[in-house]
Amino acid sequence: MAADVQLSKEEINRYSRHLILPEVTLEGQKKIKSASVLMIGTGGLGAPVSMYLAAAGIGRIGVVDFDTVDFSNLQRQVLFTTDDVGKPKTETAAARLKALNPHVEIGIHEARFHSDNALDIIKQYDIVIDGTDNFPTRYCVNDACVMLKKPNVYGSIFRFEGQATVFDPRPGDDGKPKGPCYRCLYPDPPPPGMVPSCAEGGVLGILPGIIGCIQATEALKLILGQGSPLIGRLMRYDAMDMKFREFKIRRDPTCPMCGDNASITELIDYEQFCGIRGEESDKMIREDEIPAITVTELKKRLDNGDNFELIDVREPHEHEICHLTQAKLIPLGTLPGKLHELDSSKQYIVHCKMGGRSAQAVELMRKSGFDKVLNVTGGITAWAKEIDKSMPTY
Repeated sequence: MAADVQLSKEEINRYSRHLILPEVTLEGQKKIKSASVLMIGTGGLGAPVSMYLAAAGIGRIGVVDFDTVDFSNLQRQVLFTTDDVGKPKTETAAARLKALNPHVEIGIHEARFHSDNALDIIKQYDIVIDGTDNFPTRYCVNDACVMLKKPNVYGSIFRFEGQATVFDPRPGDDGKPKGPCYRCLYPDPPPPGMVPSCAEGGVLGILPGIIGCIQATEALKLILGQGSPLIGRLMRYDAMDMKFREFKIRRDPTCPMCGDNASITELIDYEQFCGIRGEESDKMIREDEIPAITVTELKKRLDNGDNFELIDVREPHEHEICHLTQAKLIPLGTLPGKLHELDSSKQYIVHCKMGGRSAQAVELMRKSGFDKVLNVTGGITAWAKEIDKSMPTY
């Protein structure tokens, strides 16, 4: 395919620093221009990956996202500016990438990536970059890539740490996949709520730039057929200690997805597989199973002077950002040791940032004999959006 591709005079000038690399040359740049890469997620990881791949001259870049730009994105999602807040991420990303390199074709997929559309979207591209931040989508990306034999360049970030690898299901000389898949590394998803999201635990804004650059590098190496890709190797990065560590990962011959006798032949309900129903809360708790109250109802009770105690189960540093003066701060991790100080006959209403940790707290209190406990749906974020719009959110 690369032999049929030509570079214009402007493109030769644009990519000149590539062309003088013996590992790239004009032929390699043609391979880059011939290639297509799908970026699933335009957030922290998707931003640097797509920008560097666009600058490198990838012929076609697909962007998948269904969200709009939020102020909280700007700390790390360098594709977007303050003026983009409230706009669809895919359209904004496409405009930025085209401005960076008009020679790149951008495919916009403004949709939630799931079982119903995964195969149709992925089959249009040569390489997939996983820049997602939740387990259902990661398993869906993996399974679709294995089925279609597409390399999956994986990355994840949390707080000050990140990791990256390449899952390559393409057959090697022995007819078996070249490397393991995501299920070989993580056969089962963690229990709902076990792993906090970046929205809850935070992330150093620079971190996705580092991991994203690694992902972009791996994609270019695969296209060029140069170097040693991270196939069968997991690279972990600790920003606080400024250390990289490498771990060997091997294909599991009993893996239900890429093993010798694979049992998964079609995409499944990944929310159900991961123990999640409906939209994920900040701790992936099924809030519909927990007695709850809306922020509007909470305000009415506060205004009426109803007899109850309001508990905030966030961390102290979150409480400093914004809080309800009526709430007593009891971080979730300390709640079990504080239950003896509470009166089980009283009415309690519990909130956190978005409703996930408080749902856990309510469940814990109910199991400990507290019958009159309610969760605040949407947490203090919903309060800031619906009740007190002067309150900052994070």
